[in-house]
Amino acid sequence: MLFALALTLLAGLSTSIGAAIAVGHRNPGPKFMAGALGLSAGVMLYVSFVEILPQGVDKLITAFDSERTGTWLGVGAFFLGIAIIAVIDRLVPEEINPHEPGTMLDDARRARLMKTGVFAAAALAFHNFPEGFAAFLAGLEDASIALPVAFAIAIHNIPEGIAVAVPLRQAMGSRRKAFAWATLSGLAEPVGAVVGYVLLLPVLGDTTMGVAFGVIAGIMVFISLDELLPTAEETGEHHYAIYGLIAGMGRNQAVDAPRLNSSLSISRGVAPPRICRGVSLSSFCTHATCSGVTVAKSVPFL
Repeated sequence: MLFALALTLLAGLSTSIGAAIAVGHRNPGPKFMAGALGLSAGVMLYVSFVEILPQGVDKLITAFDSERTGTWLGVGAFFLGIAIIAVIDRLVPEEINPHEPGTMLDDARRARLMKTGVFAAAALAFHNFPEGFAAFLAGLEDASIALPVAFAIAIHNIPEGIAVAVPLRQAMGSRRKAFAWATLSGLAEPVGAVVGYVLLLPVLGDTTMGVAFGVIAGIMVFISLDELLPTAEETGEHHYAIYGLIAGMGRNQAVDAPRLNSSLSISRGVAPPRICRGVSLSSFCTHATCSGVTVAKSVPFL
């Protein structure tokens, strides 16, 4: 639990990096921002579709002992996550939403932000709750998944820190206060992680974890497609955004391939086994009636 909490805390504190850039008059440049946002989107999309969602479906199949039921529940949880984050995104007015393209550098909107600087930080904190829970839950389950998730969220939080600190500095006339409030908005992520964990602790099990993983995958996909990539495109550096996207996916594939290959220990000369219908996808079937072959041992699939 301490590892998961520390990981979530570090991801949330990355907002401070963006705040430091904003209050220090340091412009990271459009190419850097496009590449970084694209990289974050690539990591989040890959992890969501290749690791988190399949693990959620796997747990639901195990819980209900039914491939059909588990798969449909996992897909339903995925779209529920999209709906949840979409509603949250709509509740935050466009003029104070740092995720909306075109809001970060528009002078007219900055003027409105000067009047509502503290509220902007509070709105961002509210938005960060599900992101913090995503990183925390991944940390509880598997470090190999948690690290890229936390990395993607951390990259995602840097432009948020910039977007919040700039108007707050104008509203308050103080670099120190702008930095402090932007940092506090990022700390909503570990708070959201703890609150979510406490609420779910009494019912934590394969069903809860499976649904939660599906919801988290949906949240991360929505953030990538609705926020990160459009914001990267707003920089005007389309190619750098795509390069970052591909690099983010490639980075995860390079890390995952050796882990997945090393986990498959099948007898020499025996054809790859099929997966029994109705048997958990977390392990290969060793039943003689399944495919007529014998697997050396039951090994993790993901």
